[in-house]
Amino acid sequence: METQTNASFDRLLQIMDDLREKCPWDRKQTLQSLRQLTIEEMYELADAITDNDWKAIKEELGDLLLHIVFYAKIGAEQQQFTIQDVISGICNKLIHRHPHIYGDVQVENEEQVKQNWEKLKLKEGKTSVLSGVPVSLPALVKAMRLQEKAKQVGFEWDNTQQVYHKVQEELQELEEVVEAGRPDDIEAEFGDLLFSLVNYSRFLKVDAENALERTNKKFTRRFQQMEAMAREQGRQLSEMTLAEMDGMWEQVKEKE
Repeated sequence: METQTNASFDRLLQIMDDLREKCPWDRKQTLQSLRQLTIEEMYELADAITDNDWKAIKEELGDLLLHIVFYAKIGAEQQQFTIQDVISGICNKLIHRHPHIYGDVQVENEEQVKQNWEKLKLKEGKTSVLSGVPVSLPALVKAMRLQEKAKQVGFEWDNTQQVYHKVQEELQELEEVVEAGRPDDIEAEFGDLLFSLVNYSRFLKVDAENALERTNKKFTRRFQQMEAMAREQGRQLSEMTLAEMDGMWEQVKEKE
């Protein structure tokens, strides 16, 4: 099995060499030009995971692996690093950050593993436990990661009920500034409410990003069914009253 894996990876590296040498498009690419394409590939993989589509997951993983090899090829051309350097680097990092596997550290559960991971990162020169959260992450995902990071040093609520009360508190504060008509405060309080809901989702063992995306997909599916029903009637949704559309929405929900 290992021989087959090595042969497949070597084949990919050879194809990358061929493309970089012979294909006009591939020759033209830079780190900067690939960046957005890589982001798109990540979102396509995320979509496949959300849909639990194993065939698509396999395909998207291949696309992402190609990008990793592409970056390493450019790195080698610029005499910065090679694919071997990349692989060795992650191997060394994993061994160093898993002393409970490769050393004499004892852990009792997953949380202790995470705490040790953050402590090791600080020893490596990180000045903050939050510094590992990418600035460009989508806001909802970033909120989740910030809270998870803070948890590793003990900055965390004790129980779900406390978090629920915090959500209620933030909702009340939002209602107050809405009634007062203070636009700047409304945005700030709305952000606080969203942040507290993300916190609540963690305590409920729910992935907030995945939950919202499932709802997005559900809304899209139902709305498009409404559009189809309207077309069957020779009409458009824009011609209907809200009451008519609401009735159609309920029909779509019942069919599901």
